[in-house]
Amino acid sequence: MSRFAAPIAEQIWDMKYRLKDAEGRPLDATLEETWQRIAKALAAVEAEPAVWEPRFQAALQDFRFLPAGRVTAGAGTERSVTLFNCFVMGTVPDNMGGIFENLKEAALTMQQGGGIGYDFSTIRPKGAVVKGVAADASGPLSFMDVWDSMCRTIMSAGSRRGAMMATLRCDHPDIEAFIDAKKDANRLRMFNLSVLVTDAFMAAVKDNGPWDLRFGGQVYRTLAARDLWNKIMRSTYEVAEPGVIFIDRINRMNNLWYAETISATNPCGEQPLPPYGACLLGSINLARLVNDPFGPKAALDRQALDDLTRTAVRMMDNVVDASRFPLPQQEAEAKAKRRIGLGVTGLADALLMTGLRYGSDEAAKQTEVWLHAMARAAYLASVDLAREKGAFPLFEAEPFLASGNMAGMDEDVREAIRQHGIRNALLTSIAPTGTISLYAGNVSSGIEPVFAYAYTRKVLQKDGSRTEEEVVDYAVQMWRDLKGDAPLPAHFVNAQTLPPLDHVKMQAAAQKWVDSSISKTINCPEDISFDDFKDVYMAAWDMGCKGCTTYRPNAVTGSVLSVEAPKEQDLSQPLDRPQALEGQTYKVKWPGSEHALYITLNDIITDGRRQPFEVFINSKNMEHFAWTVGLTRMISAVFRRGGDVSFVVEELKAVFDPRGGAWMEGRYIPSILAAIGGVIEQHLIHIGFIPGEGLGLKSDPKALAPKPGQACENCGSHDLRMVEGCMTCGSCGFSKCG
Repeated sequence: MSRFAAPIAEQIWDMKYRLKDAEGRPLDATLEETWQRIAKALAAVEAEPAVWEPRFQAALQDFRFLPAGRVTAGAGTERSVTLFNCFVMGTVPDNMGGIFENLKEAALTMQQGGGIGYDFSTIRPKGAVVKGVAADASGPLSFMDVWDSMCRTIMSAGSRRGAMMATLRCDHPDIEAFIDAKKDANRLRMFNLSVLVTDAFMAAVKDNGPWDLRFGGQVYRTLAARDLWNKIMRSTYEVAEPGVIFIDRINRMNNLWYAETISATNPCGEQPLPPYGACLLGSINLARLVNDPFGPKAALDRQALDDLTRTAVRMMDNVVDASRFPLPQQEAEAKAKRRIGLGVTGLADALLMTGLRYGSDEAAKQTEVWLHAMARAAYLASVDLAREKGAFPLFEAEPFLASGNMAGMDEDVREAIRQHGIRNALLTSIAPTGTISLYAGNVSSGIEPVFAYAYTRKVLQKDGSRTEEEVVDYAVQMWRDLKGDAPLPAHFVNAQTLPPLDHVKMQAAAQKWVDSSISKTINCPEDISFDDFKDVYMAAWDMGCKGCTTYRPNAVTGSVLSVEAPKEQDLSQPLDRPQALEGQTYKVKWPGSEHALYITLNDIITDGRRQPFEVFINSKNMEHFAWTVGLTRMISAVFRRGGDVSFVVEELKAVFDPRGGAWMEGRYIPSILAAIGGVIEQHLIHIGFIPGEGLGLKSDPKALAPKPGQACENCGSHDLRMVEGCMTCGSCGFSKCG
């Protein structure tokens, strides 16, 4: 009988986690061999590997402990990959040489599959004087554009999907431009953005006081704190970014407050990290630990939770020694502090199985109880490891115990740490688990509510075709297996029907026993009022959360999930060409090129609407001849099929030249092809085919009309949804966060 609870689980294992040779032939014959590979690799660093390998394998059985995808795919493969998920890069110096040295380090980290975070608050604001060169500074956002281009280039070279987080302090003079950056749908697409919000700023917001924007000891201007807060709120209400990180709270609660200062997080926000900080992730699958699910004695097996947590901590501590690192600074940081991020998945399913409604006071209390038990087990396991193998090198008992987090820890745990030390500086984190949750049978993600009881997912087959399969939530499937066609109980709720403040309540309950942070999306209805939306963020602050990420469907970000795709019309036959067409010719002078490009776009009128019909690209540069002719023919062929062809703009503007792009009219253009895409976009705006810059949609060329919302970069569908702080495609599973 298959170990997999759902067909999608086996497909994900085969496509993402199963070890294969260079030709794609499987080396892991079965799922058990995958588990054995991981267990053997993590036990290899032990003094007695033969003792620990079977224990580690037992923890992996039945998807009870789920190491993050990086560990599952990479452990024991002998490949030059990192097993760490999260990196925050070094502090960006305010000089050109240092900035581009950091860019190189980011590229090296992303090549090995690491998601990275950066604080750009150290770069002087736009317009500030640059001494010695008689110039004004271009500001942090201009350099973020360069990082964004680098990430696209790494992706286009076939590396793992890029993911980056950019933060900026709430008192930086460029904060308003940072807040508005994502309103341009084509800008900073490889970044998640978050504002570093301080305690002083929140006090000023509540008091309706003034707020200084400053850099280098100089006050650039003063504005009303509440106005700036409303600007943040308005942007995230409209385009779902930026997020909010309560940075002073993070540093105050940090166990390592005495040894580091945090100013950035990894891409999904669950790991606030210092410069060159690194962390690995793993999750306890609570849905697999419920005894008598839906029965009169339904309860989480607390002993199983304790045992599994202790084993997981040891396995993750071993990853620190087994992993490679992109940069030596990251390895030194990881081994000096031995940070791990053990979390949970399947929380909502476990609550359903035990008869609790997600978001209720009872569910919040139960969540706190379960995570308290897990935190105790994790910290005591790390104390035992310290007795056996030594505490982390930067451990100092009294400062460690004086942190905001440890002040609330049980006294017996504090005393054990005081006497014996602790192996890992931080131990718990709630990470995004979208893919591994599907792999584990579609258990609910992280501490999120069930997203949907069932939905249809497009699955890529080995022959390149796509099939549609029903994906059923793990708890819902268990109910069906036990109860047949009986209606779901009243306590079943999902993300679409849950009030936003119930989300906040659950996040706050979990945060009490999570020493790092939480990747959590608070779903808000599209018709929520702006004032009610702001209340969500203020509630997150008042309840003790370390950050807040919301998702409200709208015309820019799209809806959460398409249930049924529209029927397609047969557009196999191209439109007939009239004898005469109207059009325009545009000149593009690429910097450094001797000859200009001349781009002619001709239009046709169909159903009263003007749309592009053909394109001609000409240049006197003979080195351009072959590719311009090829591009002319391909784009014209697409245009002549009719329908929504705006995806051509998206495809061209996404092309990045690894040799570097160029600045044109004050804007960085990543390649000459991207420049051509920009010309086509401007023409489409001119003829009224698309409403404005950045509003062209990448979609199936057979589609008859633009669909609402953002399209998936991988498959073009409009099934995007925000899950645990990262936009994820419900059709193909693509997420820039991995």
